[in-house]
Amino acid sequence: MHSNLKKYLHVSLVLVCSFLLMNGVSAQSGRLTPEKLWELGRVSLDDVSPDGSQVVYGITRYNLPANKGNRDLYLINSDGGNVKKITAFEGSESQARWRPDGKRIGFLSAESGSRQLWEMNPDGSDKKQVSDIEGGITGFLYSPSGDKILFTKNVKLDKTVNELYPDLPKANARIIDDLMYRHWDSWHDYEYSHVFFMEYNNGSVSGEPKDIMAGEPYDSPLNPFGGIEEIAWSPDGFTIAYTCKKLTGKEYAQSTNSEIYLYDLQADKTTNLTEGMNGYDKEPVFSRDGKYLAWNSMEKAGFESDRNRIFVMNMTSFEKTEITAGLDQDANHPQWSRDGKSIYFITGVQATYQIASIEIESRKLTQLTTGQHNYGSFAIAKNGIVASRMTMSEPSELFFIDFKKGEQKQITKTNEPILNSISMGKVEKRMIKTTDEKEMLTWVIYPPDFDSTKSYPTLLYCQGGPQSAVSQFFSYRWNFQLMAANGYIVVAPNRRGLPSFGRRWNDQISEDWGGQAMKDYFSAIDEVAKEDFVDNDRLGAVGASFGGYSVYWLAGNHEKRFKAFISHCGLFNMESWYGTTEELFFANHDIGGPYWELKPNATYKLHSPHLYVRNWDTPILVIHNEKDFRVPLGEGMQAFQAARLQDIPARFLYYPEEGHWVLQPQNGVLWHRVFFDWLERYLSKDEGAKDDTEGSGGNK
Repeated sequence: MHSNLKKYLHVSLVLVCSFLLMNGVSAQSGRLTPEKLWELGRVSLDDVSPDGSQVVYGITRYNLPANKGNRDLYLINSDGGNVKKITAFEGSESQARWRPDGKRIGFLSAESGSRQLWEMNPDGSDKKQVSDIEGGITGFLYSPSGDKILFTKNVKLDKTVNELYPDLPKANARIIDDLMYRHWDSWHDYEYSHVFFMEYNNGSVSGEPKDIMAGEPYDSPLNPFGGIEEIAWSPDGFTIAYTCKKLTGKEYAQSTNSEIYLYDLQADKTTNLTEGMNGYDKEPVFSRDGKYLAWNSMEKAGFESDRNRIFVMNMTSFEKTEITAGLDQDANHPQWSRDGKSIYFITGVQATYQIASIEIESRKLTQLTTGQHNYGSFAIAKNGIVASRMTMSEPSELFFIDFKKGEQKQITKTNEPILNSISMGKVEKRMIKTTDEKEMLTWVIYPPDFDSTKSYPTLLYCQGGPQSAVSQFFSYRWNFQLMAANGYIVVAPNRRGLPSFGRRWNDQISEDWGGQAMKDYFSAIDEVAKEDFVDNDRLGAVGASFGGYSVYWLAGNHEKRFKAFISHCGLFNMESWYGTTEELFFANHDIGGPYWELKPNATYKLHSPHLYVRNWDTPILVIHNEKDFRVPLGEGMQAFQAARLQDIPARFLYYPEEGHWVLQPQNGVLWHRVFFDWLERYLSKDEGAKDDTEGSGGNK
């Protein structure tokens, strides 16, 4: 029955999506639409040339009818100009990086059938396949001297049911003895990501690859989001530093304790450099002279959103020092200056992300960038830094930050033609007083043609995380400008628990999910709702993950403020969620541990949204995804069922192939169409818009 239902829903979703694409409303002239979002090229930085003068980067473009994307590589001068497309294979090219001599660019491509290392001249000519590793590779790095490469690939170590019982080749089952049998959006595949190295010479590899983690049931980089930035060559090429969490099962599920390991190629020996440091330790990077190693470190073994610090180790004495001690903000993704005297990093400042530096000797901290934007990945170039930058109104492009002038110059303009044809709404920064007399930064985004003499439906945006700032991000799903383009004012508060406002503000959410953070939401929407241009009869609340939890909680406690709710992959019943989620270190820290060890004021007794479902009285759209193992599908199903059993208008949008996010193009467009249709039905001035959903039971 369950299998047939899934097949029916999947086929129905495909048919509905095809119908919508063929019969969709044409894009409004000058307004952002879901289709326009998928037309935008997604720019991402790969590498800067050894002399710092050129940048290789990628642009991913999506084909909506084909429901897929493709990434090509481009070259540009680090200070702008001379843009050139240098790859155009049928599939995507990724992880481009210069060879140490600057004569060739290596990159990953599956052009030959599996993902392998290729090389080309910097102008894109003379493309040649370098590696031919069975099963393909997932990342690579040249050694600084250019005589070796390291690469990562998946190694099968565990046996399937069919291998354990070869006389049952058609048995379809799993035998599970411990935790972490699935993670984020994937069941464990019996494989582990390992680090290898092999000899390399001018475009050719030779000899047998050496697995530096042979036989170990662990992953490097960390699963599921770690990349090649978690591995580093020493400048002399004799050692490899890598990030790994050498725990399994229950211990892995309950701890964030990853370590930095140092592998000696000649001695075939591995040393744990961060033994005794209990939280996340990752992203090692050597100074150019090899005297020091820097990395990101968190202190607590179960807190994934702890303050991210930068430690530096003297590679002679092995003495470790935190160089960001006393800094009440995160220091992310360290990179050494070319002279080795400073480290650059990303830091959150008042709901923006900026580039800063700290001097190794004096510990002098300098914030290099300011402004209403987010900086992301960056690389040290000639006389400056090349970095990706976005705002709520502009997707990522590359910028050059000049060391001498301090200027921030945009060097790629990939989406300029599309953006020039679209009117964006005003993004306003407001400081709102909370119930405990704190100042809360809240973004208010207005429709492009905003008229203060009119009244507008208004959305309270509830952020996920829960420790994830409402910063200047440009989202391809939770896009504030798209909401504004559909005629909504958006109120996006940086409520309690969000980073970039100091540790006290960030940490206050833990074990208080339904407390001050919820009061902060009410403070934000109530204050903005005092404006004459806000229609208090047309307020809605929307959010995903912890934001989805927030929507469920607000639905039972809002005292008739809101007329519509939308919850995506939200937590509904804290007991059932704890019993099915995978990363238990998060649950143990944030909600105080398992439900069978109840504390007097535990989340389970006070803050679980299902406790207040008897108070629900407002239409709700529930969106949930089959492959979301962080917040499993049952949470959304329970919420939808609770609404319908109380005859509350509700709709359930179910994605059988998506995880915690919606990543496929047509699924993304469908998401927005259902999202805005729901808001139109219940926040429209036209009361007749609601008629066809009353009592539908979600079966239409």
